[in-house]
Amino acid sequence: MPEATPAFQFLTESHDIGKRLDRMIQERIPSFSRARIQEWIRQGLVRVDGRAERPSHTMRSRETVQVIPAEAPPLRATPEAIPLTILYEDNDVVAIDKPAGMVVHAGAGVHSGTLVNALLHRFETLSGAGGEHRPGIVHRLDRYTSGVLLVARNDVAHRALAAQFSSRQVEKVYLALVHGKMKGDHGRIERPIARDPVRRTRMTARLASGRPAWSEWQVLRRFQAFTYLEVRIGTGRTHQIRVHLSSIGHPVVGDTLYGAPSRIEGLPPLARYFLHAHRIRFRQPTSGAELSVESPLAAELRDWMKGLL
Repeated sequence: MPEATPAFQFLTESHDIGKRLDRMIQERIPSFSRARIQEWIRQGLVRVDGRAERPSHTMRSRETVQVIPAEAPPLRATPEAIPLTILYEDNDVVAIDKPAGMVVHAGAGVHSGTLVNALLHRFETLSGAGGEHRPGIVHRLDRYTSGVLLVARNDVAHRALAAQFSSRQVEKVYLALVHGKMKGDHGRIERPIARDPVRRTRMTARLASGRPAWSEWQVLRRFQAFTYLEVRIGTGRTHQIRVHLSSIGHPVVGDTLYGAPSRIEGLPPLARYFLHAHRIRFRQPTSGAELSVESPLAAELRDWMKGLL
């Protein structure tokens, strides 16, 4: 048993039985991420009836869980020789074609292989306005979303781009394949988005509270059981497109977090979700000229969709 006094101690209740250890702890102390809690468990800072267990340990009746939280290690961005596809570049801005699976910057449980690490290796200087471990990062894409992402090369450009994003002057267009047949050829979803109070890794559009968000969609192609969409968003909330489309009964293909099935009969597994940042339109920070940068649909998504024909 660690010598330090546990900061948290729980006795499992009936509703905890059968849950994973890491999930049960995160429900009790939701201010900490699941990844952080899993790290504590691996470090021996969590004990179940005095024993070290794995994060996947299944909780039983009347087990005592003790937790000694540890400080998160400082995040440092380290240059790494990771290939990058550049869609556009000038003295102020770089537009990257981010592949699915790449995390934008270091966070809980992820310290290498990030876009920031690749950028630091490729470019000598980037904006520092976003913080020491997020140089150049003005906005983000989810880990398993591919497509175009803007990076600021200096602080002046960063502030100018950030102002465009906050005032909703940046046009962001995505491509998505969803389950089911959309009614109509276009539509608008305007629902606030908030953190799911039960599953903290999710967002939800089913509460009256939350941050305002809107997404507009247009059908590009229809398949027997799927609809291929172009989606334009005017706000940039966490998981926005995924949450909005799921909220109307059409989850993005491959997005099991928001209701998509993990397997589709007759089709190969898709090791990501079918969401791609296709186009971004903004004003060049110095000249003010309007720029539009496009990323073609990722090859793995294009090839997977051929199986629907």
